[in-house]
Amino acid sequence: MNARSEDLDRSGPSSPQPATSSAEAGTGSRPGAPPTPDVAAAVFGSQVSLAERYVALLAATGISHGLIGPREAPRLWDRHVLNCAVVHPLFATGARVADLGSGAGLPGIPLAIVRPDLRLTLVEPLQRRTTWLTAAVEELGLANVVVHRGRAESLWGAPRFGHVTARAVARIGELARIGLPLLEAGGSLHALKGTSAPTELTEDADQLRALNASRWSVASFGAGVVTPETLVVTVDVGSAVTPGRRVGGSARPAPRGRRSPTSSGRRRP
Repeated sequence: MNARSEDLDRSGPSSPQPATSSAEAGTGSRPGAPPTPDVAAAVFGSQVSLAERYVALLAATGISHGLIGPREAPRLWDRHVLNCAVVHPLFATGARVADLGSGAGLPGIPLAIVRPDLRLTLVEPLQRRTTWLTAAVEELGLANVVVHRGRAESLWGAPRFGHVTARAVARIGELARIGLPLLEAGGSLHALKGTSAPTELTEDADQLRALNASRWSVASFGAGVVTPETLVVTVDVGSAVTPGRRVGGSARPAPRGRRSPTSSGRRRP
């Protein structure tokens, strides 16, 4: 199995038990897991049974380990798994993709299931989450996924990615500051956002210009599959972005062991 956890931050809490065993996971019929909607087969095709196993994991240990709220269980398909999977046309064939602040593997794991050609790196700083992610990736047999423990900045200077993605992590300006330096020339950042995406993009446009982003846009995905549709802010770069630049009021990365302030209580990738 190719899944691994890179331990770059030794200050995290103690590790939980592995996600679950295959016998415990079931195929979507486990109590607490919502029934599989008909549209799931249309989105995932032959991979739908694997998506069902992932939903079962989320409904079981994903909730018990605090990665998913208990009230989200009935909405795991439409609000989380399908919401992420429908954006897969954004990604080039065979691309390397970094999922920042992956948490419970969203959007990275649904993308890895629906697109086995993609090579996903799930970037997450908290040990309890990376332990769960590593166990889940191994349980699902996702050979196209690795788990990286650390902040996004820990990958600056490493081989670059064709795409960076994130969901509910930070404002687009801050996400661009830490994510664009991970991209190769011609790469794209794709941030899954809510209805405020157009306003946020307008407000943070000066930061994107200062980072030498070549263009940015908002698009919706999942018509007829999820309601509301998934909004994605895409930021493209023409040339590679230099890490650590000061942009407007954005500070450089905090020293190891200190936490930087984040906006609106969002997860820090």
